[in-house]
Amino acid sequence: MTIPKTLVICKSVHHGNTARVAGRIAEVLRAEVAEPEAVPYTVLDGYDLVGFGSGVYYGSLHDALWEWLRGLPAAPAARRPACVFSTSGLSCLWRLWHRPFTKELARRGFRVRGEFHCRGFDSWGPLWFAGGINRRHPDDRDLDRAAAFARRLAVKT
Repeated sequence: MTIPKTLVICKSVHHGNTARVAGRIAEVLRAEVAEPEAVPYTVLDGYDLVGFGSGVYYGSLHDALWEWLRGLPAAPAARRPACVFSTSGLSCLWRLWHRPFTKELARRGFRVRGEFHCRGFDSWGPLWFAGGINRRHPDDRDLDRAAAFARRLAVKT
């Protein structure tokens, strides 16, 4: 398996759920992980694959990812491979939450090669009073699924 040179741009704020998933993906792909605020657009040419990950906030990926993507200069002629991953307390709607971001990625010159989502500990709003939901997620099984996702990306890219 040839491993593409990979950058994972991740924003994980509350419980570190998405950071754990990013870490597992990065481990498999031997990738660098950085927050969007720390990634200059000029470094993209040095990568074969770019991953974008975040928790879900009010039904959307983190604003910092959106700001980074919207600031990206005009799309290059070649479409750079990308992937999107997320964690949330309510995981049944993940495709709906990814869709606007993946469409914008395509508009900005990326080719989305895969998407991944798993449950994450969520203590937002009224959930805080009950101790949150999915307290033990992402668990080892979720992280193993993230690793399998990364291996599939390496084969596709």
